[in-house]
Amino acid sequence: MEHALTPDYGLDDTLPPPEKPRYFALSRTTDRVLQILLNGDLARLRAETVAESLGMSGTTLRRRLRADHTCYQFLLDRARQYRCERELRVMWRPGKCLAYELGYLEVNSFYRAFRRWTGLSYSQYKERYCY
Repeated sequence: MEHALTPDYGLDDTLPPPEKPRYFALSRTTDRVLQILLNGDLARLRAETVAESLGMSGTTLRRRLRADHTCYQFLLDRARQYRCERELRVMWRPGKCLAYELGYLEVNSFYRAFRRWTGLSYSQYKERYCY
């Protein structure tokens, strides 16, 4: 005999196990660093400058980010990727312009990062999504 499923998730009255979170909450420090990077001038922001604006030493900043299993360079890369994607959704721009705006000293470093983010070269991306 088949049993109809009850609205209580199954045949008995037990609840299913809670899902494992797919992310973990960021500390206040990591969140503040991300906000600074997302809104600031990436050409001028360095880890020491960000630490100073948060009222802590560079060592303390590194220690707190490490407690969140991250580092400044990873957060900077994510902020650059987010801002790049946001800019390209609005209007296509030459790579050298975006590279400068995102704080890259070398245009080729930007192109390598772009390929890492998208799996496409900058020109391939333009051909595929902008024409």
